[in-house]
Amino acid sequence: MSDFPPRTTVKRWLVTTNHKDVGILYLATAIFFLLAGGILALLFRAHLWKAGGTGLLTNTQYNQSVSIHGLLMVFWFISPLGFAFANYLVPLQIGANDLAFPRLNALSYWFYLFSGLLVLVSFFQGTTWANGWYMYAPLNVPIYNPAYTLTMGGNTTILALTLFVMSTTLSTVNFLTTIHTRRAEGLGLWNMPLFTWGTLLTVWMMLFAFAALLAALILLLSDRLLLTQYFGTDQGSSLLWGHVFWFFGHPEVYIVFFPALGIMFETVQTFTGRRLVGRKWVIIAMVLVAVQSFLVWMHHMFLTTINLPIKTLFMATTIGISLPFDLMVFSLIYTMVKGRVRFTTPFLFTMGALVLFIIGGITGVFLGAVVLDYEFRGTYWVVAHFHYVMVAGVTALIGGLYYWWPKMTGKMYSERLGKLSFAVYFFGFNLLYFPMFIAWETPRRVFHYGEGAQLYHQLATVGAFVLGTSVLLVLVTLGKSLISGPDAPDNPWAYARTAEWATTSPPPLENWPDRPSYASGTLEFVDDATAADGGAATHERADQIDSLEGDHEDHASIWPFGIGVGMFVTFLGLSGLTPYVASFAVERGAELAGSTAGSTDGLYPVISVIGVAILGYSLFEYGRERFNAPGMAIAERWPFEGVGTTKTGVWFFLASDVVVFGAVIGAYIFMRIHNGWGSFETVPPSATVGLVNTYVLLTSSFTVVLALVMAERENKRGLLASMGATLALGLLFLGIKGYEWNYEFSHGVYWFTDLEYSLYFVTTGLHAFHVILGLLIAAFMIYRTLSVDAYLTDHRPVEYFGLYWHFVDIVWVFLFPIFYLM
Repeated sequence: MSDFPPRTTVKRWLVTTNHKDVGILYLATAIFFLLAGGILALLFRAHLWKAGGTGLLTNTQYNQSVSIHGLLMVFWFISPLGFAFANYLVPLQIGANDLAFPRLNALSYWFYLFSGLLVLVSFFQGTTWANGWYMYAPLNVPIYNPAYTLTMGGNTTILALTLFVMSTTLSTVNFLTTIHTRRAEGLGLWNMPLFTWGTLLTVWMMLFAFAALLAALILLLSDRLLLTQYFGTDQGSSLLWGHVFWFFGHPEVYIVFFPALGIMFETVQTFTGRRLVGRKWVIIAMVLVAVQSFLVWMHHMFLTTINLPIKTLFMATTIGISLPFDLMVFSLIYTMVKGRVRFTTPFLFTMGALVLFIIGGITGVFLGAVVLDYEFRGTYWVVAHFHYVMVAGVTALIGGLYYWWPKMTGKMYSERLGKLSFAVYFFGFNLLYFPMFIAWETPRRVFHYGEGAQLYHQLATVGAFVLGTSVLLVLVTLGKSLISGPDAPDNPWAYARTAEWATTSPPPLENWPDRPSYASGTLEFVDDATAADGGAATHERADQIDSLEGDHEDHASIWPFGIGVGMFVTFLGLSGLTPYVASFAVERGAELAGSTAGSTDGLYPVISVIGVAILGYSLFEYGRERFNAPGMAIAERWPFEGVGTTKTGVWFFLASDVVVFGAVIGAYIFMRIHNGWGSFETVPPSATVGLVNTYVLLTSSFTVVLALVMAERENKRGLLASMGATLALGLLFLGIKGYEWNYEFSHGVYWFTDLEYSLYFVTTGLHAFHVILGLLIAAFMIYRTLSVDAYLTDHRPVEYFGLYWHFVDIVWVFLFPIFYLM
């Protein structure tokens, strides 16, 4: 689809894949979810006006408001707002025309939007999620909390979060590939702008952290939809959830904050007129924090039965991670002291963010000490500390919105209104959260509190409404700018030096009239069409780039939107699966909680079928569509020189999938050790059958290699035969696996029978799901080979499929001994 409609049409926003348009979509959607989450916050703060509660909300409504407020703010507002800027600015800052995979970028947005809409839909399905954004076990499963967890609204919320994680996975792979393979000539990693550095480290953390969360959600969904027993037992389920969730949860703090930190660095440099003091040490400190973020998760679990030496170790790592932040804070302060500060609206928000973050960091040190954590954990001290850290990031992001508003819209805003919005914001924020430190003895997540804390809660409620007013002021200021603001110059800031300010405001569709280059040490624009012989145009390294269909880049595709709609409808239908599985289980003698079976609704299966149909058709057309996204012939690609763009993206995706399987297999090992390794029975009926299936799957890897050889030789018959053999072997593997499962079923053993059976069926079922996906891809590739002789002149898609298929086979090599031999 080469025609690209104008911005004034609805069609433009449904079909666009351009990174700037996607950034604007992220921005508008994040603000929408901010307003939704903010309304919920005002509701429960109003309820807390009096010590006994005002009666504005029932207990269940209060729990729903608090839980969904937390989920919307953490997942659907703060991170996406940072990625709105990343989408718009990172390609500009590194000299690229777009992200590496434009259609995947659009798809990640539609997954994000529809996942948030699923959360809102859950309010209309009885009780939505009401167990906190951290979803602690065992209260997150039906058997222990039927009042909240049996409603389909709770299922929909978890499915929505799963779809959101799928969105972030696509974004992560896209940004990692883009930053590592599409930097302008001469722009090394060390010299990238600090906002791009913040984004790069954010997506590296996301690659592994969100994969762990996805694994946790898969296990939780299996419990809620299929009634497995991961988190519904007293056999270590609470510890399991804590480990997996907080392995994601603590890096998430830095995932949220790093884009904001990058904005702080950029704005401080611009409005002090000097380079950041200790820039190289700041980058090293950020890298250290990104690595250390995965080594501190257990400080969220100090109140569990983990032994004291382990707690002491994690107390040390927690204190250790604060040290690099000290360096970054001092760097910002020294840069301000040594520069000539101009107190513009973006700088005020940056300085405010720094003050708030310092308070949040200091109060967080209290929670990092085991003894003090025993006192403060579960109180409003944690609420206040958490918001001083997280909303400090929001403060910097609002500063970034003001900073880049002229670039994105071509309009200037009123500095007077901007500064007023900051003053109201900063006052309202501190009036809301600082009294919570004083009223710290108030338990978290409760809808009543002692009368002695009433004054502080009333101050906090007033602060909440003042803070909400400030957000409206920001929107009014920017809305007025958009309607009647003066035109912005290309660079309205005197000392802004990053590349986005070197193009027009707003930038053109293709970003640059000529190719950006830093080969001379400064930003220049090279016209390759007229470059002299021996110049830059002769340095194209064909072995390092994807083949191009032409110079023109497509920007429009409707199929990402179609896939998003399909996922939305499918997941909505799946939310009603629990009663059917419960009825099936009861018929086979399973003892479930009194109301677990519930009543089936024939509408939900129909919805699922419709969703799968939409999804299947959209994916098919997505694969058939000719979409041209040219690579960069001349670019910095360290450390991926010689590796094509798509291949790099596949490797990043597989790295994420390694963590997913690692977490699921780790859950099996954790639960088996916790319950006594030898007490578990070997679930599969025969190790011999499993060995045969292993040979079948390994043989399919050989046929994939053979398919690649045939594609390289342009042998169509050989390619079809090899891919057909792979397809047949994969189906044989699934058939043998089906025989094993049917054998268990015929002997009264199901996934809901006991913990060890849940572990077996879910882990091998996840692997089987990957096999099915691979077979669908193989079938599509056979169709493409038959219809248009695909992969004969360009064999790389066969290689990429082979990488995925070999990964699936390697996973089985680990699963076979674990489940069949041990």
